[in-house]
Amino acid sequence: MNTEPHAQTVDGDTARQPRRIRLERKALRRVGLLGLTIAVALLVTGRAQAAPAPRFETAPGCNTAASGQPNGLKWQSEPGMTIDQNAAYTADLATNCGTVTVALDAARAPHTVNSFVFLAQQQYFDHTTCHRLTTQGIFVLQCGDPTATGTGGPGYKFTDENLAGATYPAGTLAMANSGPNTNGSQFFLVYKDSQLPPNYTPFGKVTGGLDVLQNIAAAGVADGSGDGAPAAGVTLDTVSANRN
Repeated sequence: MNTEPHAQTVDGDTARQPRRIRLERKALRRVGLLGLTIAVALLVTGRAQAAPAPRFETAPGCNTAASGQPNGLKWQSEPGMTIDQNAAYTADLATNCGTVTVALDAARAPHTVNSFVFLAQQQYFDHTTCHRLTTQGIFVLQCGDPTATGTGGPGYKFTDENLAGATYPAGTLAMANSGPNTNGSQFFLVYKDSQLPPNYTPFGKVTGGLDVLQNIAAAGVADGSGDGAPAAGVTLDTVSANRN
């Protein structure tokens, strides 16, 4: 699940990364039994190319996204801890296809929840495009990149959490990464039980709107493949995260 990959820094990205991704995708189409393994490998690589434009402007249940652009803010370091690890936090992800509500797990993933709450309060996620949908091997919608390329992030990285025995059933909210301890702003929502390895910090559970995710997934990928920009054209109009 790519987020701020090794090829992407404040200074830019390298030229080799997209070549490796094209090879992996070709292999995914050719080798059935290796599909899941390669799909997982795709999670930890960046994309230097912008995601293809959705084939359709809308899908059933989706509307035109609210007007506005991501603010693209950057920070040099992880935000200081301001959340209460013993408190309950909820996030509302209002998309043009419906709202997804998530219970955040501050007790097991305090740094992750703290970062997510901070970015939501900074309106960092507002008007960002969910740039990736996977419909083969793993079943996720990936969001949180203001550049919509799979290479963007907030300028800082933070440590993994809550990985011991981690599983990814439908409704899981987890962090995308490019390797150990490279979390930034990109996250993914699991819409169908996914057999991912325990490498991605789970930090929340969908409590409302799983049907929204499943509707987005049903529309498929814009280019007809199993991994790419959602045909639904999904935008996070607003993201709010608050203590209950």
